[in-house]
Parts: sequence; structure tokens; C-alpha cells
Amino acid sequence: MSYLFTSESVSEGHPDKVADQISDALIDNFLAFDPESKVACETLVTTGQVVLAGEVKSNTYLDVQKIARDTINKIGYTKGAYMFDGSSCGVFSAIHEQSEDISRGVDRTSKEEQGAGDQGMMFGYATSETENYMPLALDLAHRMLIELAALRRENKDITYLRPDSKSQVTIEYSDDNVPQRIDAIVISTQHDDFDNEVAMLAKIRKDIIEILIPRVVAKLPENLQALFTDSIKYHINPTGKFVIGGPHGDTGLTGRKIIVDTYGGKGAHGGGAFSGKDPSKVDRSAAYATRHIAKNLVAAGVCEEVLVQVSYAIGVVEPMGIFVDTYGTCPFNMTDGEIAKKVSEIFDMRPAAIEERLKLRQPMYSETAAYGHMGRQNETITKTFDQLNGESVTLDVELFTWEKLDYVDKVKTAFGL
Repeated sequence: MSYLFTSESVSEGHPDKVADQISDALIDNFLAFDPESKVACETLVTTGQVVLAGEVKSNTYLDVQKIARDTINKIGYTKGAYMFDGSSCGVFSAIHEQSEDISRGVDRTSKEEQGAGDQGMMFGYATSETENYMPLALDLAHRMLIELAALRRENKDITYLRPDSKSQVTIEYSDDNVPQRIDAIVISTQHDDFDNEVAMLAKIRKDIIEILIPRVVAKLPENLQALFTDSIKYHINPTGKFVIGGPHGDTGLTGRKIIVDTYGGKGAHGGGAFSGKDPSKVDRSAAYATRHIAKNLVAAGVCEEVLVQVSYAIGVVEPMGIFVDTYGTCPFNMTDGEIAKKVSEIFDMRPAAIEERLKLRQPMYSETAAYGHMGRQNETITKTFDQLNGESVTLDVELFTWEKLDYVDKVKTAFGL
């Protein structure tokens, strides 16, 4: 019997994502001026206020207030009417030095012997159902909000949009796990005030269905375009008026959208958030590494779908173990345990090796903090960072290195494919 599966996404203007983006902007600035910085930074945003807290070990000093304000303005919170804007909000910093009890377990004389920054388990997932090896429902939910943000910034076809928005997509799958159609789409977008609420709802619904959705569909491959039928149930701003939003509508905190950040409920999640953490924290680096493994396994033809788990003890160099689940999609006679053993031979999962393999000491994290950390485009961009003392650094930064298919040949060779 067919079944339904749903995933959601939230925009860059969602309060939790505002917090994530501020935390990761701080990470990038620390790494730009001191690549060996150790940082764990949490952000809280609410009406007119930003609170920064966390631990740092670094040789650089940052104007954290300016970084927070610049991030907020870039997102689009630039008007007093939003009750939260980068130019006027208060920014309180309670960032302090990292505990020696933690650093002594992580730092080593030899970089290769760096211990894991925390205990825990991390998961990576990949599926062949989309070109970027991501679950379809989540991929579509992200695409809708990326396009909605583009429409907001263009301010031409739709002129009333505000930064906060959410989406949700429900896919019908066949018994053999193949997407058949889109059953329902939910989009809630913050907007300017209207005099007539009935007319407002009608216009927003019309614009979303007739302007946004066609723009999204046009960028999809033909097989996915066919899933958009006239039978889709649309729920557009189902609660009605959505003028009050962003940090004024809800308090935002770093790390509260971990499922949006990863696989939309497919696979599994170890519970650790990513944003605000430097790559010595395996919550972040090992989650990227397991995604890299999963994607390369599927691309190499080892399986059609896979979940990869790795686990660590704080301060211990070698992982506790690697687990692989191919959901019965491996086309040749090999158990998941045998696959996991080969994976551990191909991929060095020591924390320092992960950092080096995926180039994680770059200031590459601001771009991850909205619209998902996985399934994104690997590319190199130029970024400039400035200090109040006039110091400036311009770097070529390679983004989303864990999305590269650079281990496919090694995997094929190891598995005899």
C-alpha cells in the first residue's frame, strides 16, 4: 500500500535560523583570522534583543556586535516595523574563554592525535531519489523557500513579503519507495499588513500558486516536474494573518532546527546541532563526514539508500565504531556489517583527518546556516572579512566540501565495482 512522507523547511528569516546564522557568522570570522580557533557560540534572539553566549579559545578579537548586526541586516530585518532590526536591536555578549578541562582532552602536540571534542553519535544519509542524493520532500521544501526569498529580494512580482516563512511538502510513495506524486504543500509566509484580511489571503494564495510554484517547478528535472499535478492540496498561510513574525513573533535559539538542517526526518539524527561550533566538535564535522561517506556510497552503486553512523568519546582519537544500514538496497551479496568494515578502511574518521579531508578550518559556515547543511552545491567563492582595527583578509573558500563525489572511484575499487 502506498504511504505518505512529509518534511519541512524554514527560511533564513525564521527566528531559529537567524540565531544559527549569527552563530556561524561568528565562527567564520574567528576562523578567518585564526584558523585554529575553538568556538562554541549560542545565540538567542527576541524582540529587539540578541544575546550571545559561549566559549572561545582564539588568538583574535572580534567586534561581535557588528557581526551580529551585519548578519541580521543581510537576512532582511532592516525596518523598525519588524520590531527587530540590525541597526537598532540590543546585542549582549556573554562569550568567555573555553574551559581548560575540555581543551586538555582535545588538543594534542600532534595535530593527527587530536581527540574528539565531545562524545556522541552522528549520522549521514543519502538516497538516489534526487540528483543531489537528498530526500525529495525536504529538497522541495528548501527550494520553495529559497525561491520565496529571491522573490522577496527582487520585490517586483511579490512586493509584500517579510523575511520569516516556513514550508512543508508531503509526498506519496509507492510500496517500492518510489515517489508518485505530491499530496500536499504548506507555505506560511510573513507579510506586510493589509487593510482587508480576506483579500490578503486570496492574493497571497494566488501569488504562491501562480508565481512561486512555477518558478520552483521550472528549475526541476522533468521527472520531478511531473509530480506537480492539479490535485495537490495547498495550505497557504492556513492560520490567516502573519504580520508579526521573526524574533518578535517567536524567540529564536541556535540549534533548534536540526532536522531541517539534515534530512527532513529521513535516516536518523544523533541530536547534536551544527551552527556555532568549530570543526573540532564532532557533532558538526563527523555529521558532514558521514554525509560524505553516504553520498559517495550511493553514487558508486553500493546501494540506493544508506544511513551511516559514527560515534566518539570525548578526547579519544579513534571513533567507537561505524554502522551502516543500506535498507536492503545493496545489489550484491554483502552484509551491512561487511560494508561498514570497508567504509572504515576507506575513510579515516579521526577528527583531525576529517578536518583535513573536508577542509573544515575554512570560514565556510555562514552559507550552511539556512536551507540545510546537506545537498548543497560544492563551489569556491571569495570572501572578505574586516576588523575594526583596519585588518582585513580576503580568502578563496570552498563550500560544502562534504557534497563532493571525490571518493566514488576509491569506493568502486574497494568494492570491486
